[in-house]
Amino acid sequence: MLDPRHIEDWIRAELDCTALTVSGDGRHFEAVIVSPAFAGLSRIERQRRVNAILRPHFESDTLHALSMRCLTPEEAGG
Repeated sequence: MLDPRHIEDWIRAELDCTALTVSGDGRHFEAVIVSPAFAGLSRIERQRRVNAILRPHFESDTLHALSMRCLTPEEAGG
């Protein structure tokens, strides 16, 4: 069963995050990702960026489903 910390590690390895939380049941996960890299990007572009990082894990079915909120530090209140 996949641990949410693995997903956090995969995202942090390729994206500068000021805050990141992932929770889930081993198959379906939710993430809140706060990164300055999201500045100027639409909601869809932000999610595409994270999906590109996680693509190998989706393709291998290690990761089945992830819903996410992608925010800039300003949007997150920081």
